[in-house]
Amino acid sequence: MTAAGVLQVILFCAAVTVTAFPLGLYMARIFDGGFAILEPIERRAFRLCGLKGEQEQHWTGYAGSLLMFNLAGLLLLYAIMRLQAWLPVNPAGVGAVAPDLAFNTAVSFTTNTNWQNYGGETAMSYLTQMAGMTVHNFTSAANGIAVAVALIRGFTRRSARTIGNFYVDLLRAVLWVLLPLSVIFTLLLVWQGVPQNLDTYSQATTLEGARQLIAQGPVASQDAIKLLGTNGGGFFNANSAHPFENPTPLSNFLEMWGILAVSAGLVFMFGRMVADDRQGRAIFLAMGLMMLAGIGTAYWAEADGNPLFEPLGVDMTAGERAPGGNMEGKELRFGIVNSALFATITTDTSCGAVNAMHDSFTPLGGMVPMIDMMLNEVIFGGVGAGLHGMIVFVIITVFIAGLMVGRTPEYLGKKMEAREIKLAVLSILVFPLTVLGLGGLSIMLPAGLAAVSAPGPHGLSETLYAYVSTTANNGSAFAGFSGNSLYQNIMLGLAMLMGRFLVIVPTLAIAGSLAAKKTVPASAGTFPTHGSLFVGLLIAVIVIVGGLTFFPFLALGPLVEHLSLVAGVTF
Repeated sequence: MTAAGVLQVILFCAAVTVTAFPLGLYMARIFDGGFAILEPIERRAFRLCGLKGEQEQHWTGYAGSLLMFNLAGLLLLYAIMRLQAWLPVNPAGVGAVAPDLAFNTAVSFTTNTNWQNYGGETAMSYLTQMAGMTVHNFTSAANGIAVAVALIRGFTRRSARTIGNFYVDLLRAVLWVLLPLSVIFTLLLVWQGVPQNLDTYSQATTLEGARQLIAQGPVASQDAIKLLGTNGGGFFNANSAHPFENPTPLSNFLEMWGILAVSAGLVFMFGRMVADDRQGRAIFLAMGLMMLAGIGTAYWAEADGNPLFEPLGVDMTAGERAPGGNMEGKELRFGIVNSALFATITTDTSCGAVNAMHDSFTPLGGMVPMIDMMLNEVIFGGVGAGLHGMIVFVIITVFIAGLMVGRTPEYLGKKMEAREIKLAVLSILVFPLTVLGLGGLSIMLPAGLAAVSAPGPHGLSETLYAYVSTTANNGSAFAGFSGNSLYQNIMLGLAMLMGRFLVIVPTLAIAGSLAAKKTVPASAGTFPTHGSLFVGLLIAVIVIVGGLTFFPFLALGPLVEHLSLVAGVTF
Protein backbone atom coordinates (compact mmCIF):
# COMPACT_ATOMS: atom_id res chain seq x y z
CA MET A 1 0.00 0.00 0.00
CA THR A 2 1.32 3.43 -0.93
CA ALA A 3 0.53 6.97 0.18
CA ALA A 4 -0.61 7.81 -3.34
CA GLY A 5 -2.99 4.85 -3.30
CA VAL A 6 -4.47 5.80 0.07
CA LEU A 7 -4.90 9.38 -1.17
CA GLN A 8 -6.86 8.12 -4.19
CA VAL A 9 -9.22 6.23 -1.88
CA ILE A 10 -9.71 9.33 0.30
CA LEU A 11 -10.41 11.57 -2.72
CA PHE A 12 -12.91 9.11 -4.11
CA CYS A 13 -14.79 8.78 -0.80
CA ALA A 14 -14.85 12.58 -0.47
CA ALA A 15 -16.28 12.96 -3.99
CA VAL A 16 -19.09 10.48 -3.27
CA THR A 17 -19.93 12.11 0.07
CA VAL A 18 -19.97 15.66 -1.30
CA THR A 19 -22.30 14.80 -4.17
CA ALA A 20 -24.58 12.36 -2.33
CA PHE A 21 -26.25 14.92 -0.07
CA PRO A 22 -27.50 17.38 -2.74
CA LEU A 23 -28.53 14.47 -4.99
CA GLY A 24 -30.48 13.00 -2.08
CA LEU A 25 -32.28 16.28 -1.44
CA TYR A 26 -33.17 16.53 -5.13
CA MET A 27 -34.62 12.98 -5.18
CA ALA A 28 -36.57 13.65 -1.98
CA ARG A 29 -38.18 16.63 -3.67
CA ILE A 30 -39.01 14.55 -6.76
CA PHE A 31 -40.78 11.80 -4.82
CA ASP A 32 -42.30 14.03 -2.15
CA GLY A 33 -44.18 16.53 -4.24
CA GLY A 34 -41.96 17.33 -7.21
CA PHE A 35 -40.99 20.63 -8.80
CA ALA A 36 -43.71 22.88 -10.18
CA ILE A 37 -41.74 23.47 -13.37
CA LEU A 38 -41.79 19.73 -14.13
CA GLU A 39 -45.51 19.18 -13.51
CA PRO A 40 -46.71 19.92 -17.10
CA ILE A 41 -44.23 17.43 -18.56
CA GLU A 42 -45.14 14.89 -15.92
CA ARG A 43 -48.88 15.25 -16.57
CA ARG A 44 -48.37 14.68 -20.28
CA ALA A 45 -46.21 11.65 -19.59
CA PHE A 46 -48.86 10.24 -17.23
CA ARG A 47 -51.57 10.85 -19.83
CA LEU A 48 -49.49 9.16 -22.54
CA CYS A 49 -49.08 6.10 -20.30
CA GLY A 50 -52.73 6.11 -19.21
CA LEU A 51 -51.86 6.94 -15.59
CA LYS A 52 -53.64 9.02 -12.98
CA GLY A 53 -51.01 10.41 -10.65
CA GLU A 54 -53.43 10.79 -7.75
CA GLN A 55 -54.66 7.18 -7.92
CA GLU A 56 -52.67 5.34 -5.24
CA GLN A 57 -52.39 1.62 -4.51
CA HIS A 58 -52.57 -0.69 -1.52
CA TRP A 59 -49.33 -2.59 -1.02
CA THR A 60 -50.82 -5.67 -2.69
CA GLY A 61 -51.76 -3.62 -5.75
CA TYR A 62 -48.33 -1.99 -5.77
CA ALA A 63 -46.60 -5.40 -5.62
CA GLY A 64 -48.93 -6.85 -8.26
CA SER A 65 -48.24 -3.98 -10.66
CA LEU A 66 -44.49 -4.36 -10.12
CA LEU A 67 -44.59 -8.11 -10.79
CA MET A 68 -46.74 -7.79 -13.92
CA PHE A 69 -44.61 -4.98 -15.32
CA ASN A 70 -41.46 -7.03 -14.86
CA LEU A 71 -43.04 -10.16 -16.33
CA ALA A 72 -44.01 -8.22 -19.45
CA GLY A 73 -40.51 -6.75 -19.72
CA LEU A 74 -38.91 -10.18 -19.30
CA LEU A 75 -41.02 -11.71 -22.07
CA LEU A 76 -40.35 -8.78 -24.41
CA LEU A 77 -36.59 -8.97 -23.92
CA TYR A 78 -36.66 -12.74 -24.43
CA ALA A 79 -38.52 -12.24 -27.73
CA ILE A 80 -36.06 -9.59 -28.94
CA MET A 81 -33.08 -11.89 -28.35
CA ARG A 82 -34.75 -14.89 -29.99
CA LEU A 83 -35.70 -12.82 -33.05
CA GLN A 84 -32.66 -10.54 -33.33
CA ALA A 85 -31.33 -12.32 -36.47
CA TRP A 86 -34.40 -11.05 -38.36
CA LEU A 87 -34.65 -7.63 -36.72
CA PRO A 88 -32.99 -4.43 -38.02
CA VAL A 89 -29.89 -2.58 -36.70
CA ASN A 90 -27.78 -5.72 -36.77
CA PRO A 91 -24.75 -4.76 -38.91
CA ALA A 92 -22.66 -7.73 -37.79
CA GLY A 93 -25.40 -10.22 -38.68
CA VAL A 94 -25.54 -11.70 -35.18
CA GLY A 95 -27.77 -14.78 -34.99
CA ALA A 96 -30.61 -15.61 -32.61
CA VAL A 97 -29.77 -16.27 -28.97
CA ALA A 98 -30.27 -19.86 -27.75
CA PRO A 99 -33.48 -20.42 -25.70
CA ASP A 100 -31.79 -21.19 -22.35
CA LEU A 101 -29.30 -18.32 -22.72
CA ALA A 102 -32.10 -15.94 -23.74
CA PHE A 103 -34.06 -16.96 -20.62
CA ASN A 104 -31.04 -16.42 -18.37
CA THR A 105 -30.23 -13.04 -19.94
CA ALA A 106 -33.83 -11.80 -19.89
CA VAL A 107 -34.11 -12.69 -16.21
CA SER A 108 -30.71 -11.14 -15.57
CA PHE A 109 -31.53 -7.72 -17.00
CA THR A 110 -35.08 -7.70 -15.61
CA THR A 111 -33.80 -8.29 -12.08
CA ASN A 112 -31.02 -5.63 -12.28
CA THR A 113 -28.44 -8.44 -12.08
CA ASN A 114 -26.95 -8.24 -15.60
CA TRP A 115 -25.18 -11.56 -15.21
CA GLN A 116 -23.76 -12.31 -18.66
CA ASN A 117 -23.13 -15.82 -19.94
CA TYR A 118 -22.24 -14.35 -23.33
CA GLY A 119 -19.86 -11.89 -24.98
CA GLY A 120 -21.77 -8.69 -25.68
CA GLU A 121 -19.97 -7.76 -28.89
CA THR A 122 -20.40 -11.24 -30.41
CA ALA A 123 -23.84 -12.34 -29.19
CA MET A 124 -26.04 -9.22 -29.22
CA SER A 125 -27.05 -6.89 -32.05
CA TYR A 126 -27.13 -3.11 -31.68
CA LEU A 127 -30.95 -3.24 -31.48
CA THR A 128 -30.84 -5.81 -28.69
CA GLN A 129 -28.28 -3.73 -26.80
CA MET A 130 -30.35 -0.55 -27.10
CA ALA A 131 -34.02 -1.65 -27.10
CA GLY A 132 -33.39 -4.60 -24.82
CA MET A 133 -30.45 -4.22 -22.45
CA THR A 134 -30.33 -0.42 -22.11
CA VAL A 135 -34.10 -0.07 -21.62
CA HIS A 136 -34.06 -2.73 -18.90
CA ASN A 137 -31.11 -1.00 -17.27
CA PHE A 138 -33.42 1.98 -16.74
CA THR A 139 -36.55 0.11 -15.71
CA SER A 140 -34.88 -2.40 -13.38
CA ALA A 141 -33.06 0.40 -11.54
CA ALA A 142 -36.29 2.43 -11.37
CA ASN A 143 -38.01 -0.63 -9.84
CA GLY A 144 -35.54 -0.59 -6.96
CA ILE A 145 -36.02 3.13 -6.39
CA ALA A 146 -39.81 2.72 -6.42
CA VAL A 147 -39.72 0.00 -3.75
CA ALA A 148 -37.43 2.11 -1.54
CA VAL A 149 -39.75 5.13 -1.89
CA ALA A 150 -42.79 2.98 -1.06
CA LEU A 151 -41.07 1.67 2.08
CA ILE A 152 -40.19 5.22 3.16
CA ARG A 153 -43.85 6.19 2.78
CA GLY A 154 -44.65 3.40 5.21
CA PHE A 155 -42.79 5.38 7.87
CA THR A 156 -44.09 8.82 6.92
CA ARG A 157 -47.80 7.98 6.64
CA ARG A 158 -50.23 7.48 9.50
CA SER A 159 -53.25 5.18 9.42
CA ALA A 160 -53.04 5.03 5.62
CA ARG A 161 -54.12 2.20 3.32
CA THR A 162 -51.93 3.12 0.36
CA ILE A 163 -48.19 3.48 -0.27
CA GLY A 164 -48.22 5.32 -3.61
CA ASN A 165 -48.57 4.26 -7.24
CA PHE A 166 -45.92 1.95 -8.69
CA TYR A 167 -46.17 3.27 -12.23
CA VAL A 168 -45.95 6.89 -11.11
CA ASP A 169 -42.89 6.16 -8.97
CA LEU A 170 -41.32 4.19 -11.82
CA LEU A 171 -41.90 6.98 -14.31
CA ARG A 172 -40.54 9.66 -11.98
CA ALA A 173 -37.42 7.61 -11.28
CA VAL A 174 -36.71 7.26 -14.99
CA LEU A 175 -37.72 10.76 -16.11
CA TRP A 176 -36.22 12.92 -13.38
CA VAL A 177 -33.40 10.84 -11.87
CA LEU A 178 -31.89 8.20 -14.15
CA LEU A 179 -32.43 9.78 -17.57
CA PRO A 180 -30.93 13.25 -16.90
CA LEU A 181 -27.96 11.78 -15.02
CA SER A 182 -27.37 9.29 -17.83
CA VAL A 183 -27.37 11.99 -20.52
CA ILE A 184 -24.74 13.99 -18.63
CA PHE A 185 -22.71 10.87 -17.85
CA THR A 186 -22.85 9.69 -21.47
CA LEU A 187 -21.40 12.99 -22.68
CA LEU A 188 -18.60 12.73 -20.10
CA LEU A 189 -17.74 9.22 -21.30
CA VAL A 190 -17.78 10.29 -24.96
CA TRP A 191 -15.43 13.13 -23.98
CA GLN A 192 -13.08 10.52 -22.54
CA GLY A 193 -13.13 8.44 -25.73
CA VAL A 194 -15.94 5.91 -25.28
CA PRO A 195 -17.62 5.19 -28.66
CA GLN A 196 -21.23 6.18 -29.32
CA ASN A 197 -22.20 5.25 -32.87
CA LEU A 198 -24.03 2.75 -35.07
CA ASP A 199 -21.08 2.02 -37.35
CA THR A 200 -20.32 -1.43 -38.69
CA TYR A 201 -17.47 -3.32 -37.06
CA SER A 202 -14.05 -2.09 -38.21
CA GLN A 203 -11.56 -4.45 -39.83
CA ALA A 204 -7.92 -4.21 -38.84
CA THR A 205 -4.74 -6.05 -39.73
CA THR A 206 -2.55 -7.08 -36.82
CA LEU A 207 1.26 -6.98 -36.77
CA GLU A 208 1.25 -10.71 -37.55
CA GLY A 209 -0.93 -10.10 -40.62
CA ALA A 210 -4.12 -11.57 -39.17
CA ARG A 211 -7.51 -9.94 -39.72
CA GLN A 212 -9.40 -8.65 -36.69
CA LEU A 213 -12.92 -7.28 -36.29
CA ILE A 214 -13.19 -4.37 -33.85
CA ALA A 215 -16.67 -3.87 -32.45
CA GLN A 216 -17.99 -0.37 -31.76
CA GLY A 217 -21.59 0.74 -31.31
CA PRO A 218 -23.69 2.74 -28.80
CA VAL A 219 -21.31 2.00 -25.93
CA ALA A 220 -21.31 5.25 -23.92
CA SER A 221 -25.09 5.39 -23.46
CA GLN A 222 -25.26 1.82 -22.17
CA ASP A 223 -22.20 2.33 -19.99
CA ALA A 224 -23.77 5.37 -18.34
CA ILE A 225 -26.92 3.63 -17.16
CA LYS A 226 -25.14 0.35 -16.41
CA LEU A 227 -23.17 2.26 -13.77
CA LEU A 228 -25.69 4.82 -12.51
CA GLY A 229 -28.38 2.13 -12.29
CA THR A 230 -25.97 -0.36 -10.64
CA ASN A 231 -26.72 -2.77 -13.49
CA GLY A 232 -23.22 -3.76 -14.55
CA GLY A 233 -23.87 -5.46 -17.89
CA GLY A 234 -21.02 -4.59 -20.22
CA PHE A 235 -21.37 -3.80 -23.92
CA PHE A 236 -18.16 -5.81 -24.34
CA ASN A 237 -17.24 -9.13 -22.77
CA ALA A 238 -14.32 -7.54 -20.88
CA ASN A 239 -16.72 -4.98 -19.37
CA SER A 240 -15.06 -1.91 -17.81
CA ALA A 241 -11.61 -3.42 -18.37
CA HIS A 242 -12.17 -2.89 -22.12
CA PRO A 243 -10.51 0.29 -23.45
CA PHE A 244 -13.68 1.24 -25.33
CA GLU A 245 -15.75 1.09 -22.12
CA ASN A 246 -13.18 2.59 -19.75
CA PRO A 247 -10.30 4.22 -21.63
CA THR A 248 -8.63 6.57 -19.13
CA PRO A 249 -7.89 6.99 -15.40
CA LEU A 250 -10.44 9.83 -15.33
CA SER A 251 -13.13 7.68 -16.92
CA ASN A 252 -12.32 5.01 -14.32
CA PHE A 253 -12.79 7.54 -11.49
CA LEU A 254 -16.07 8.73 -13.02
CA GLU A 255 -17.32 5.16 -13.44
CA MET A 256 -16.58 4.30 -9.81
CA TRP A 257 -18.37 7.48 -8.73
CA GLY A 258 -21.31 6.64 -10.99
CA ILE A 259 -21.73 3.22 -9.37
CA LEU A 260 -22.21 4.77 -5.92
CA ALA A 261 -23.80 8.13 -6.76
CA VAL A 262 -27.52 7.30 -6.78
CA SER A 263 -27.37 4.61 -4.06
CA ALA A 264 -25.52 6.97 -1.72
CA GLY A 265 -27.89 9.81 -2.56
CA LEU A 266 -30.92 7.68 -1.74
CA VAL A 267 -29.72 7.35 1.85
CA PHE A 268 -29.90 11.12 2.31
CA MET A 269 -33.23 11.13 0.45
CA PHE A 270 -34.50 8.76 3.14
CA GLY A 271 -33.40 11.15 5.92
CA ARG A 272 -35.09 14.10 4.28
CA MET A 273 -38.35 12.27 3.47
CA VAL A 274 -38.76 11.04 7.07
CA ALA A 275 -37.99 14.61 8.26
CA ASP A 276 -34.89 13.55 10.21
CA ASP A 277 -31.59 13.97 8.36
CA ARG A 278 -29.78 12.33 11.29
CA GLN A 279 -31.28 8.96 10.33
CA GLY A 280 -29.86 9.24 6.83
CA ARG A 281 -26.45 10.23 8.17
CA ALA A 282 -26.41 7.25 10.57
CA ILE A 283 -27.16 4.76 7.78
CA PHE A 284 -24.64 6.46 5.48
CA LEU A 285 -21.98 6.16 8.20
CA ALA A 286 -22.73 2.45 8.74
CA MET A 287 -22.51 1.77 5.02
CA GLY A 288 -19.37 3.88 4.64
CA LEU A 289 -17.49 2.18 7.47
CA MET A 290 -18.21 -1.28 6.07
CA MET A 291 -17.15 -0.14 2.60
CA LEU A 292 -13.85 1.27 3.92
CA ALA A 293 -13.13 -2.02 5.72
CA GLY A 294 -13.57 -3.90 2.45
CA ILE A 295 -11.48 -1.44 0.44
CA GLY A 296 -8.65 -1.58 2.97
CA THR A 297 -8.62 -5.39 3.05
CA ALA A 298 -8.74 -5.83 -0.73
CA TYR A 299 -6.08 -3.16 -1.34
CA TRP A 300 -3.77 -4.66 1.31
CA ALA A 301 -4.21 -8.22 -0.02
CA GLU A 302 -3.54 -7.27 -3.64
CA ALA A 303 -0.65 -4.92 -2.80
CA ASP A 304 0.93 -7.65 -0.67
CA GLY A 305 1.13 -9.92 -3.70
CA ASN A 306 1.36 -13.67 -4.13
CA PRO A 307 3.50 -15.33 -1.41
CA LEU A 308 4.52 -18.10 -3.84
CA PHE A 309 6.63 -15.58 -5.75
CA GLU A 310 8.81 -14.66 -2.77
CA PRO A 311 10.96 -17.87 -2.77
CA LEU A 312 11.58 -17.26 -6.48
CA GLY A 313 13.17 -13.90 -5.78
CA VAL A 314 10.41 -11.87 -7.43
CA ASP A 315 10.30 -8.32 -6.09
CA MET A 316 6.64 -7.35 -5.50
CA THR A 317 7.25 -3.96 -3.92
CA ALA A 318 5.84 -0.90 -5.69
CA GLY A 319 8.31 1.50 -7.27
CA GLU A 320 8.81 3.92 -10.13
CA ARG A 321 9.22 1.13 -12.69
CA ALA A 322 6.86 -1.50 -11.27
CA PRO A 323 3.36 -1.46 -9.76
CA GLY A 324 4.27 -4.21 -7.28
CA GLY A 325 1.83 -6.64 -5.68
CA ASN A 326 -0.48 -8.97 -7.57
CA MET A 327 -1.07 -7.58 -11.07
CA GLU A 328 -2.53 -10.77 -12.55
CA GLY A 329 -5.83 -10.00 -14.29
CA LYS A 330 -5.45 -6.24 -13.87
CA GLU A 331 -5.01 -3.40 -16.34
CA LEU A 332 -1.70 -1.54 -16.07
CA ARG A 333 -3.48 1.77 -16.66
CA PHE A 334 -5.51 1.26 -13.47
CA GLY A 335 -3.05 -0.52 -11.19
CA ILE A 336 -3.73 -2.24 -7.90
CA VAL A 337 -5.48 0.48 -5.92
CA ASN A 338 -8.03 1.31 -8.63
CA SER A 339 -8.64 -2.39 -9.32
CA ALA A 340 -9.19 -3.20 -5.64
CA LEU A 341 -11.31 -0.05 -5.20
CA PHE A 342 -13.47 -0.85 -8.24
CA ALA A 343 -13.93 -4.49 -7.17
CA THR A 344 -15.07 -3.45 -3.70
CA ILE A 345 -17.41 -0.71 -4.92
CA THR A 346 -19.05 -2.85 -7.59
CA THR A 347 -19.85 -5.61 -5.08
CA ASP A 348 -20.85 -3.22 -2.30
CA THR A 349 -23.54 -2.17 -4.74
CA SER A 350 -25.34 -4.63 -7.00
CA CYS A 351 -23.50 -3.27 -10.03
CA GLY A 352 -21.18 -6.12 -11.01
CA ALA A 353 -19.21 -4.09 -13.57
CA VAL A 354 -15.52 -4.96 -13.39
CA ASN A 355 -12.25 -3.35 -14.47
CA ALA A 356 -10.19 -6.37 -13.33
CA MET A 357 -10.80 -10.10 -13.20
CA HIS A 358 -11.83 -11.05 -9.66
CA ASP A 359 -10.86 -14.66 -10.34
CA SER A 360 -7.21 -13.53 -10.52
CA PHE A 361 -7.25 -11.73 -7.17
CA THR A 362 -5.43 -13.27 -4.22
CA PRO A 363 -7.66 -15.53 -2.08
CA LEU A 364 -8.21 -12.81 0.54
CA GLY A 365 -8.59 -10.10 -2.09
CA GLY A 366 -11.20 -12.19 -3.92
CA MET A 367 -12.95 -12.97 -0.66
CA VAL A 368 -13.79 -9.29 -0.11
CA PRO A 369 -16.21 -9.06 -3.08
CA MET A 370 -17.82 -12.31 -1.91
CA ILE A 371 -18.34 -10.99 1.62
CA ASP A 372 -19.67 -7.69 0.28
CA MET A 373 -22.41 -9.61 -1.53
CA MET A 374 -22.99 -12.08 1.33
CA LEU A 375 -24.04 -9.18 3.54
CA ASN A 376 -27.18 -8.95 1.36
CA GLU A 377 -25.78 -6.11 -0.77
CA VAL A 378 -26.65 -3.44 1.80
CA ILE A 379 -23.31 -1.58 1.79
CA PHE A 380 -25.02 1.09 -0.34
CA GLY A 381 -26.31 -1.80 -2.45
CA GLY A 382 -28.23 -1.62 -5.69
CA VAL A 383 -30.14 1.51 -6.61
CA GLY A 384 -33.06 1.45 -4.18
CA ALA A 385 -32.52 -2.21 -3.32
CA GLY A 386 -29.60 -1.40 -1.04
CA LEU A 387 -31.62 1.17 0.90
CA HIS A 388 -34.71 -0.98 1.40
CA GLY A 389 -32.47 -3.93 2.31
CA MET A 390 -30.66 -1.81 4.88
CA ILE A 391 -33.95 -0.59 6.38
CA VAL A 392 -34.98 -4.23 6.85
CA PHE A 393 -31.74 -4.76 8.82
CA VAL A 394 -32.54 -1.59 10.79
CA ILE A 395 -35.88 -3.13 11.76
CA ILE A 396 -34.10 -6.27 13.00
CA THR A 397 -31.57 -4.13 14.88
CA VAL A 398 -34.19 -2.07 16.71
CA PHE A 399 -35.96 -5.33 17.58
CA ILE A 400 -32.76 -6.63 19.19
CA ALA A 401 -32.25 -3.30 20.94
CA GLY A 402 -35.83 -3.46 22.21
CA LEU A 403 -35.18 -6.88 23.71
CA MET A 404 -32.14 -5.44 25.49
CA VAL A 405 -34.08 -2.67 27.20
CA GLY A 406 -37.35 -4.58 27.61
CA ARG A 407 -39.49 -2.35 25.38
CA THR A 408 -41.48 -2.82 22.19
CA PRO A 409 -39.05 -1.77 19.47
CA GLU A 410 -39.76 1.51 17.68
CA TYR A 411 -38.28 3.17 14.62
CA LEU A 412 -39.26 6.62 13.41
CA GLY A 413 -42.31 6.55 15.64
CA LYS A 414 -43.62 3.21 14.35
CA LYS A 415 -43.79 0.17 16.64
CA MET A 416 -42.10 -2.91 15.17
CA GLU A 417 -44.47 -5.70 16.10
CA ALA A 418 -44.65 -9.41 15.26
CA ARG A 419 -45.85 -8.91 11.67
CA GLU A 420 -43.02 -6.54 10.72
CA ILE A 421 -40.35 -8.69 12.37
CA LYS A 422 -41.57 -11.87 10.66
CA LEU A 423 -41.62 -10.15 7.27
CA ALA A 424 -38.15 -8.69 7.85
CA VAL A 425 -36.73 -12.09 8.81
CA LEU A 426 -38.42 -13.67 5.79
CA SER A 427 -36.83 -11.05 3.52
CA ILE A 428 -33.37 -11.69 4.97
CA LEU A 429 -33.68 -15.51 4.89
CA VAL A 430 -34.36 -15.56 1.14
CA PHE A 431 -30.70 -14.85 0.43
CA PRO A 432 -28.96 -17.67 2.36
CA LEU A 433 -31.67 -20.20 1.49
CA THR A 434 -31.28 -19.50 -2.22
CA VAL A 435 -27.48 -19.40 -2.21
CA LEU A 436 -26.98 -22.47 -0.05
CA GLY A 437 -29.85 -24.41 -1.62
CA LEU A 438 -29.13 -23.86 -5.32
CA GLY A 439 -25.38 -23.49 -4.81
CA GLY A 440 -25.30 -26.71 -2.78
CA LEU A 441 -27.00 -28.58 -5.61
CA SER A 442 -24.43 -27.27 -8.07
CA ILE A 443 -21.50 -28.67 -6.11
CA MET A 444 -23.25 -32.04 -5.81
CA LEU A 445 -24.65 -32.66 -9.29
CA PRO A 446 -22.39 -33.49 -12.28
CA ALA A 447 -24.16 -30.87 -14.43
CA GLY A 448 -23.26 -28.23 -11.86
CA LEU A 449 -19.66 -29.35 -11.35
CA ALA A 450 -19.06 -29.19 -15.11
CA ALA A 451 -19.00 -25.39 -14.86
CA VAL A 452 -16.00 -25.38 -12.49
CA SER A 453 -12.55 -25.11 -14.05
CA ALA A 454 -10.35 -25.38 -10.95
CA PRO A 455 -10.33 -28.26 -8.48
CA GLY A 456 -10.23 -27.87 -4.70
CA PRO A 457 -10.92 -24.70 -2.71
CA HIS A 458 -10.80 -22.35 -5.68
CA GLY A 459 -13.42 -24.39 -7.51
CA LEU A 460 -15.70 -24.10 -4.48
CA SER A 461 -15.08 -20.33 -4.48
CA GLU A 462 -16.02 -20.12 -8.16
CA THR A 463 -19.36 -21.88 -7.61
CA LEU A 464 -20.13 -20.01 -4.39
CA TYR A 465 -19.29 -16.68 -6.02
CA ALA A 466 -21.66 -17.40 -8.93
CA TYR A 467 -24.66 -18.16 -6.73
CA VAL A 468 -23.94 -15.35 -4.27
CA SER A 469 -23.60 -12.92 -7.18
CA THR A 470 -26.82 -13.94 -8.95
CA THR A 471 -28.91 -14.11 -5.77
CA ALA A 472 -27.59 -10.72 -4.69
CA ASN A 473 -28.45 -9.40 -8.18
CA ASN A 474 -24.85 -8.33 -8.63
CA GLY A 475 -23.74 -10.05 -11.84
CA SER A 476 -19.96 -10.17 -11.42
CA ALA A 477 -18.25 -13.55 -11.60
CA PHE A 478 -15.07 -15.52 -11.11
CA ALA A 479 -14.00 -15.96 -14.73
CA GLY A 480 -13.17 -19.64 -14.31
CA PHE A 481 -16.86 -20.47 -13.85
CA SER A 482 -18.53 -21.53 -17.15
CA GLY A 483 -22.15 -20.60 -16.71
CA ASN A 484 -23.41 -20.97 -20.28
CA SER A 485 -24.94 -24.44 -20.04
CA LEU A 486 -28.55 -25.55 -19.91
CA TYR A 487 -28.28 -26.42 -16.22
CA GLN A 488 -26.52 -23.24 -15.10
CA ASN A 489 -28.62 -20.91 -17.26
CA ILE A 490 -31.78 -22.23 -15.62
CA MET A 491 -30.46 -22.51 -12.05
CA LEU A 492 -28.76 -19.12 -12.07
CA GLY A 493 -31.91 -17.62 -13.61
CA LEU A 494 -33.96 -19.02 -10.73
CA ALA A 495 -31.44 -17.62 -8.23
CA MET A 496 -31.81 -14.16 -9.76
CA LEU A 497 -35.61 -14.27 -9.69
CA MET A 498 -35.73 -15.48 -6.09
CA GLY A 499 -33.10 -12.99 -4.92
CA ARG A 500 -35.05 -10.10 -6.44
CA PHE A 501 -38.77 -10.68 -6.09
CA LEU A 502 -38.94 -12.89 -2.99
CA VAL A 503 -37.24 -9.98 -1.19
CA ILE A 504 -39.31 -7.19 -2.74
CA VAL A 505 -42.74 -8.65 -1.91
CA PRO A 506 -42.23 -8.93 1.89
CA THR A 507 -40.55 -5.50 1.85
CA LEU A 508 -43.67 -3.97 0.29
CA ALA A 509 -45.77 -5.86 2.84
CA ILE A 510 -43.73 -4.16 5.58
CA ALA A 511 -44.39 -0.80 3.89
CA GLY A 512 -48.14 -1.45 3.87
CA SER A 513 -48.17 -2.58 7.50
CA LEU A 514 -46.21 0.46 8.69
CA ALA A 515 -48.33 2.91 6.69
CA ALA A 516 -51.44 1.63 8.50
CA LYS A 517 -49.93 2.28 11.94
CA LYS A 518 -50.22 5.41 14.02
CA THR A 519 -47.12 7.30 15.06
CA VAL A 520 -45.93 6.80 18.64
CA PRO A 521 -44.30 9.85 20.27
CA ALA A 522 -40.72 9.34 21.40
CA SER A 523 -40.19 8.88 25.12
CA ALA A 524 -37.31 8.52 27.57
CA GLY A 525 -37.24 4.78 26.85
CA THR A 526 -37.03 5.13 23.07
CA PHE A 527 -33.76 3.77 21.74
CA PRO A 528 -32.01 6.52 19.72
CA THR A 529 -31.32 5.39 16.15
CA HIS A 530 -29.04 8.16 14.99
CA GLY A 531 -26.01 7.86 17.30
CA SER A 532 -22.75 5.95 17.18
CA LEU A 533 -24.10 3.19 19.46
CA PHE A 534 -26.85 2.37 17.00
CA VAL A 535 -24.44 2.53 14.05
CA GLY A 536 -22.17 0.01 15.77
CA LEU A 537 -25.07 -2.28 16.65
CA LEU A 538 -26.40 -2.12 13.08
CA ILE A 539 -23.01 -3.07 11.61
CA ALA A 540 -22.68 -5.93 14.11
CA VAL A 541 -26.10 -7.36 13.17
CA ILE A 542 -25.30 -7.19 9.44
CA VAL A 543 -21.88 -8.80 9.84
CA ILE A 544 -23.10 -11.54 12.19
CA VAL A 545 -26.06 -12.48 9.97
CA GLY A 546 -23.88 -12.63 6.87
CA GLY A 547 -20.70 -13.90 8.52
CA LEU A 548 -22.16 -16.76 10.55
CA THR A 549 -24.31 -18.00 7.70
CA PHE A 550 -21.54 -18.27 5.13
CA PHE A 551 -18.44 -18.72 7.28
CA PRO A 552 -18.19 -22.51 6.65
CA PHE A 553 -18.10 -21.90 2.90
CA LEU A 554 -15.52 -19.13 3.30
CA ALA A 555 -13.40 -21.39 5.51
CA LEU A 556 -13.44 -24.20 2.92
CA GLY A 557 -12.92 -21.86 -0.03
CA PRO A 558 -10.83 -18.66 0.03
CA LEU A 559 -9.45 -19.10 3.57
CA VAL A 560 -8.14 -22.60 2.85
CA GLU A 561 -6.73 -21.36 -0.45
CA HIS A 562 -4.93 -18.52 1.37
CA LEU A 563 -3.44 -20.92 3.91
CA SER A 564 -2.24 -23.19 1.12
CA LEU A 565 -0.37 -20.25 -0.44
CA VAL A 566 1.13 -19.06 2.83
CA ALA A 567 2.09 -22.49 4.22
CA GLY A 568 2.70 -24.22 0.91
CA VAL A 569 0.21 -26.95 1.87
CA THR A 570 -2.07 -28.58 -0.70
CA PHE A 571 -5.58 -29.34 0.56
